[in-house]
Amino acid sequence: MTSGNDELRAAYQRVAQMPFGAGQIAAVEQLVRQVDAGGDQELAFAVRMLGTNAYTYGGEPAKSFVTFSWCLADYDRNPQPYHQQFVHTLLWHFKHMVNALLDFPEVPLERTYAVLDDMERRYREGGHSLQAVYKYRHLVARHRGIEEESEEWYRKWTTAPRDELSDCAGCDPSGRVRHLVATGQVEAAVVLAEPVLAGQLTCNEQPQGILTSLLVPYLRAGRREQARDAHRQAYRRLRGNLADLGSIGEHVEFCALTGNDSRGLEIVERHLDWLDRAPSPAAAMSFAAAAALVLRRLDRGGHGRLTVHRRGHGDREAADLPVGVLADELARLATGIADRFDERNGTASQSTWIAARLVAEPIGEHLPLSATARRRSEPARSTTDPAAVGPAAVGPAAVGPEGGARSGTSSPVVAPAAPPVPIPDDIPATATVAELLDLADQHWNTERYEHLQVVLAVFEQRFGATDLAVRDEARWVEFQAVRQVLAQDRTAAIALVRRAVQLYRDAPDPGREWVVTGRLGVLLCQTDQEAEGLPLVEAAVAYLAEQGSRAEAAAMHDRSAMALAGLQRWAEALDAVDRAAEAAAEADDPYLSARIVLRRAICLQALERYPEAREAANRAREDYRALGMAERLAAACICHAQTLDDPAEVRDALDEALTVATGEGALHARIGRARASVALRRPDDAVEDFVEAVALCAEQGVVEGSAFLRFELANAYRLAGRMLDAAEVAEEAVLELDRLGHQGDADRCRHLLADVYRELGEGQLALSLLDQLAENLDGPDNLASRAQVLEEAGELLYAQDRDGLAAQRFGSAAVAYGLIGLALDESRARRREADARHWAGEPEAALAAVDRAEAALATLPAEAVEEPATIWESSMVADCAARALVASERPEEALRRIEDVPRRLRSIEAFGEALQVELLAGEVLLRLDRLVEAERMLRTTLAGLPTGSGVVRRAAWLLAEALGRLGRTGEAEELRREHDLETEG
Repeated sequence: MTSGNDELRAAYQRVAQMPFGAGQIAAVEQLVRQVDAGGDQELAFAVRMLGTNAYTYGGEPAKSFVTFSWCLADYDRNPQPYHQQFVHTLLWHFKHMVNALLDFPEVPLERTYAVLDDMERRYREGGHSLQAVYKYRHLVARHRGIEEESEEWYRKWTTAPRDELSDCAGCDPSGRVRHLVATGQVEAAVVLAEPVLAGQLTCNEQPQGILTSLLVPYLRAGRREQARDAHRQAYRRLRGNLADLGSIGEHVEFCALTGNDSRGLEIVERHLDWLDRAPSPAAAMSFAAAAALVLRRLDRGGHGRLTVHRRGHGDREAADLPVGVLADELARLATGIADRFDERNGTASQSTWIAARLVAEPIGEHLPLSATARRRSEPARSTTDPAAVGPAAVGPAAVGPEGGARSGTSSPVVAPAAPPVPIPDDIPATATVAELLDLADQHWNTERYEHLQVVLAVFEQRFGATDLAVRDEARWVEFQAVRQVLAQDRTAAIALVRRAVQLYRDAPDPGREWVVTGRLGVLLCQTDQEAEGLPLVEAAVAYLAEQGSRAEAAAMHDRSAMALAGLQRWAEALDAVDRAAEAAAEADDPYLSARIVLRRAICLQALERYPEAREAANRAREDYRALGMAERLAAACICHAQTLDDPAEVRDALDEALTVATGEGALHARIGRARASVALRRPDDAVEDFVEAVALCAEQGVVEGSAFLRFELANAYRLAGRMLDAAEVAEEAVLELDRLGHQGDADRCRHLLADVYRELGEGQLALSLLDQLAENLDGPDNLASRAQVLEEAGELLYAQDRDGLAAQRFGSAAVAYGLIGLALDESRARRREADARHWAGEPEAALAAVDRAEAALATLPAEAVEEPATIWESSMVADCAARALVASERPEEALRRIEDVPRRLRSIEAFGEALQVELLAGEVLLRLDRLVEAERMLRTTLAGLPTGSGVVRRAAWLLAEALGRLGRTGEAEELRREHDLETEG
């Protein structure tokens, strides 16, 4: 554009750089009104051309009919020189029009054919290939289901020569893939797409377009891993754009075809409200049909109680709809739109397609869409202590037949066994009540919980309806309580233990009464009832120490240690363990001794007495190896690992744990080994263990632990360079952590996710997260973190050449740094603000930011002024100031600002930066016509720059310019040849 209001032209440039969507559309419409009021015809044309693109890619294609028609009429009616720069784009927009017209059943086909005819005429007149025209005639025929005509146009399309008006290298094959699939040529479709995906795809619609086209071909060709990756990569790119609602429907259908109905439901819930503002009836039809398919599968699969929340719209109130009800509603919507298309088209093509889509069956077996989704879990439940698998170090499983948990761990998860059939051979058919209860007691004390469950089930079968003697009944009630402990229902267990205590009192059996009283006290302490529980434990300890056997006294001291450890009273717990060890030395019970040794290791670890804890844990490992107790050996190995400093030794200890651990022990071992792998910079190994840990959490219903572990897994994926996996897992973690109320952890995960988005090239998503983080951190206690994320947002915007916005973020970061007295950081942020202002064409604002940077540096203490970091920062501020002064046509001042900077930079060995500043000085001298000084400065600088440096050519060009202006043209030409500068200058 060469004319028009400067302010409106600047606004046009800003709007053109906005991401597609409702914001850009609103800005375009406002700009159209302003431009029309100003009477600038060139700008009016340019803005409407921009509007056609904005409407097409922003989700309101119907509005593009108006802007396109206006531009076409203006081009035909009143040809102007400025029209010529838009001719290519105007001809390209014909393709948008054909697509859009076809997507609205209210638009007669005659109008679409008229646009195609006009497109063909103009392409012919312009000497262009008709390849694109043939393609869009094929699309119309395929939409109508006229197979012979579709095939003929396909042949012409694929044999015509490509030119600059052909669809891009991704979009053209995408259409071909769809035709090949529709005609049963699945392998050909995949082969056609492979070289395309191997190349560079930079169109707005790629690579997500061709990847979406390949979802079904990949499945039918048996390339299931590629199908999964295509879905994950493409959906990520589609999910934020309303214009892609129809394609999102294809991904919902893909979920149904791969047995991922839950994932499909998640996508439906995310985009359901888009139906209220669908970009076109065709897009609404595609999404509604696919959503109905997934919802019907869930309903028929026994999940009819699931609901989907739909927001209110217009006269419709918000509601939570059962999946079956919503499925029927969406099916009716899709079928009704298809009928409208068929009425217009004169064929049954669209209704036939929708009917088939509504009853589609999966292709092959279930295809897990992520590593952590490979297992199907039961409905989630929380563990006794969610912190067990939180971000802190994880300890071994609880120790002791009472099943109590030490702080930071959960008690073992062992579900009650079903009655065994037939009865195992090792349980005599003639076993009496007492013999069965003795056998149960033996299994309980030796921690063979599965055997215990079998014995109790047999007892229940044989004697459950028998009237028992009081003491036998007390023992049976005691074991019923044990069952509840193993099932983690401590409330029920406490009620049963109270009854057992009373029965032992009635028997009477004071010794057993106090043993069970001690157990009751431990359970009460574990359920936040220590005011009652701890005195019971102390009384039981006192009685059994005097009246009980050495084994009973040792076991009771051990229970006391368990209760105290659960209350975080570690020193007292260790004293209790020591007393337990003294008594156990006389008891000749290796199971009890091993348990006490492991408890000692845990207490010592909590008290940070690591050498002693390591020794105790190692002894516990030896004891449990000898006893053949796999789960306890795993717990000892985990405890031993936690006392080690060397991550390689940690891995070795946990390797052993994983050879024997199951359930919760395996979970803790996986987590510990994964963290050790991260410390060893072996992220691929860490990924493997974290994936397994997340799956184990799902199996065990550890909701909060799963969220924290996904956070760590995302980081491991990032370290391994698997950014797509990192993004998906981090997104899941953020959602779950937010839902659970852990905002601080969710924000840390957001920060990680922003880095991942940046690596994936998803700058807008990264920026949105950083802005959300800055808002979340808007408090006096979070200023340092807020400043950091604001500065990172500025970096991102600066890299996108959105310099004005970058300057705002840098300025806000500087304010936050200043409020907490971080002067050097404040100066850096202000310098970066100045640099962004400079490139935004705001030299005076840049100089004002420089002044603030220097003011921040002036607040540093005197002893910090000559520190290398301060010298470097102050030098960079001076360099930034000089550039802004040059832009303000004040070169003399610029030169004065940097005259001593190279020396100061060399004093801290910042040689590269010193050369950069000298190059700037040479350029300023050249501008001032101080040619001899410029030539000397530039020659010295060029000689000092390393070969291959990015600024060598710039330095050579400036030196050649100085030589030429000094009349030394031969030297100048030789320099240009040496640096291949013939075409420059």
